[in-house]
Amino acid sequence: MKLIRFGPAGAERAGLVDAAGRLRDVSMLVPDWGPAQLAPRTLAAVAAIDAARLPEVEAGTRLGCPLAGIGKIVCVGLNYADHAREAGLAPPGEPVLFMKATSALCGPHDAVRIPAGAQKTDWEVELGVVVGTRMRSVARADALAHVAGYVLANDVSERSFQMERGGQWDKGKGCDTFAPVGPWLATPDELTDPHALDLWLELNGERMQGGSTRDFIFDLPTVLAYISQFMTLEPGDLVLTGTPAGVGLGQKPEPRFLRPGDVMRLGATGLGEQRLTCVAG
Repeated sequence: MKLIRFGPAGAERAGLVDAAGRLRDVSMLVPDWGPAQLAPRTLAAVAAIDAARLPEVEAGTRLGCPLAGIGKIVCVGLNYADHAREAGLAPPGEPVLFMKATSALCGPHDAVRIPAGAQKTDWEVELGVVVGTRMRSVARADALAHVAGYVLANDVSERSFQMERGGQWDKGKGCDTFAPVGPWLATPDELTDPHALDLWLELNGERMQGGSTRDFIFDLPTVLAYISQFMTLEPGDLVLTGTPAGVGLGQKPEPRFLRPGDVMRLGATGLGEQRLTCVAG
């Protein structure tokens, strides 16, 4: 299934995308999509419904982040060799981890606010993995069995805060609206192979990023098992798995960063597209 949440910010309701690509309202059966609703029994019950009989979502309705109640966002840095090279860094020997604030979450077409004092706001198209069942010291071979689904994400980053304000990545990653997610959460049956997804991002119509999850340095079972050695991953937690080359910081001959009025359009195989306009914060 492809799960969506629609409606005004803070008042979203549960929906899904039917086989014809139409948005349907399922809120009379499941009021909202949160960690508790990721239980296999709940998802199986919703999957058994004839989606064509559900009310259509009115055209133009806002889409929110497709999952409510995300407990934490754990991110993997430098997980593509080409991105590590453009950053002037050697590919890491172990996954590089950092956190992103849940207050940064927003919908797939919401405005991205460039915060006051920002000088180097950047883009990063990524595959996101949503945890469905608790993971604590999980073996690599068992890791994907704990996945509830996959999402398109943009790890928006303010490089001056990240790199020039004391060396902590988190402060450049967690600004409000710096985690657009969606448009939908695709359950694992929707993707033939999460390690064969093309990702891309355009800025004002110009292609900036193009890559594939085939090129992960650390694949998804490795990443999930690794994280679970250091912290428990709970249902509804979101793991962002890294970005391919083409970020603003890596542009040649000069870096290129986001400005108010810029429009980012990005997508991934089977996970839809985002369209995000930048505004002054």
